[in-house]
This record gives sequence, C-alpha cells and structure tokens, in this order.
Amino acid sequence: MGTTLGPLELIDGRCLVGDSRRPGGSWVEFRAEGLYRHEPGSEGELVPWSRIMPRVRVIVGRGYPAKGGNFTIPGLLGGMPGFRGRGGGHLDMALRQPYEDRSVRFDRHTHWYKLFDVVLLEELLRQTVAAGEAHRLADAEWLGCVFVRLKAPRSWVRTRLAEVVEEARQAEGASAG
Repeated sequence: MGTTLGPLELIDGRCLVGDSRRPGGSWVEFRAEGLYRHEPGSEGELVPWSRIMPRVRVIVGRGYPAKGGNFTIPGLLGGMPGFRGRGGGHLDMALRQPYEDRSVRFDRHTHWYKLFDVVLLEELLRQTVAAGEAHRLADAEWLGCVFVRLKAPRSWVRTRLAEVVEEARQAEGASAG
C-alpha cells in the first residue's frame, strides 16, 4: 500500500486527503490541532479534532452516493479518474459543540482509488477518532506504519475489516477503538 490509502497520501511528512498538487484545487490536511481544509480563493478552515465525532465517511465521486455509499454504481465509478467531469470527493462527518453535519470537499488524484482502500481509510478514521486519538492522523510516521500493516483481509465482511484496522492501529501503539 505504500504511502497512500485511497485519497489519503503521505507527502514530505504531511498527511493529505485529495490532490494537493492540483493548481487551484481543494484538499484536506491532517494537522496536530485538527483537520485543515484548503480551498481555492479562501484562507482555509481548521476543524479541531475535539469537534469531530466518530461518524466519518469517505465519499469518492461527485455529490453524495445514495444508500450504500461507495458501494453504489455511482460510488464505484466515482473512483475512476474523470468520471462525471473533473472528479472529487468529500469527507462527510458530524461535529459537536455546536452539533452540525459537515462535508469537506477534496479534488481526487488522477489515479484510480481502490474501493477496498477507501473502505479501510474510512474505518481507520472512525476507529482513531472513536479512541480519542484523532491527533495521530497528523503523524505521518505513525500513519505510514499503520498503512504497511493494513493487509487485505480475505473477507469483505465489515466486522473483519474493523478487526484488520484495529490490529494495525494497536500494533503501532494505539489504544482500543
């Protein structure tokens, strides 16, 4: 898996979601203090880790795929470069204090995102946030070690995916999610 997991990549010690090299693009950076959204024509926005609740979804493709998320035809095709135009995605999450739903957009890379990688990334985000360790998502060294440990399980059963991610996180010193 190297230094990418779906739209998440590690570049020069930074943890980034989306194509940060695209001129005028939108992308997300995981920083020690929170999730930072880079948008063209704005100063960006920081969402502190303490506000992010464990319900984090990674959506590829435009819009919001119907029930089934990334497993719908538009969701599956959303992983293809250039499907329905330029291509993008978003992190869909619930925030606390005040409570609100938030969708943080990113431009996708020119390469295909493996659906399995997107599902593992979503589970990694959910578990890390649930364990109160969201700040670790900004630690490129820790995250890189977790990536290496994420091996494709033999089953697509959601509980097995959760176990694989939990084992990888705990092997790198994370608490139980």
